[in-house]
Amino acid sequence: MKVIVADDSALFREGLVGILERRKHEVLAQVTSAAELIEAVRAANAKNAESSREADGSEGARRADDAVASEDEKRSGIIAEAGRSIDVVITDVRMPPNMTDDGLRAAVGIRREFPNIGIVVLSQYVAPAYARELFAPSTSATPGFGAVDASDDAGGGLAYLLKDRVARVADFLRSLEVVAGGGVVIDPEVAGELMRGQPSQLAMMTERELEILDLMAKGLSNSELAERLYLSAATISKHVASIFMKLGMGPGEENRRVRAVLAYLTEKNWQK
Repeated sequence: MKVIVADDSALFREGLVGILERRKHEVLAQVTSAAELIEAVRAANAKNAESSREADGSEGARRADDAVASEDEKRSGIIAEAGRSIDVVITDVRMPPNMTDDGLRAAVGIRREFPNIGIVVLSQYVAPAYARELFAPSTSATPGFGAVDASDDAGGGLAYLLKDRVARVADFLRSLEVVAGGGVVIDPEVAGELMRGQPSQLAMMTERELEILDLMAKGLSNSELAERLYLSAATISKHVASIFMKLGMGPGEENRRVRAVLAYLTEKNWQK
């Protein structure tokens, strides 16, 4: 897994990097401010895109005499990985320059510009306003960042964890894997803040729909859901469409899968 770590505390940051590297994860960069985080993400993405173009050029030369190579073949392989060099960004909330919510605002921007990158917010603080924005869809661009264009199954995962409530390193690493796989993890305390004043969204769900939501929260795709539940792909698609409808998410809305999982996790944790 390729990771960028952002935290202004040298001891915490170095400790986290050490944990990741001992588990054979590759730390592409470790930074101390929100501005450095954005710069590091863009630099890593640009480097990966350049490497992809160079590799594709070499591959194209090798295939120059292959007149039967299809367009799909030419565009497959490493090109499909462009923009995916970073699996997960881990960031604190309060970082320079303002020491308020700079890290979380940077995460929101990264989410908009690079929706395929997983985001893990790891902090001592809950910042509900920007947390809601991070987990919500966006149809307009923030200055300096592009608008999201993702399908239901596209997009990196999301997590908001509180440092003092991560009891075991293994739990954190598992959360990291869930996010890298496109899933959502949210601390119950954060969920409570996000749910405050919100009506129940799960009351109309059937038992099967709640089961599917629970598995979606674990990062399972539709095909994996069908295999796990011994149902056809068409049946799973109908259940997922029903879930989206009951949550008020229309067909044209962005990131419905992530938002549905967020709704499920926040309410589930709030009820505990």
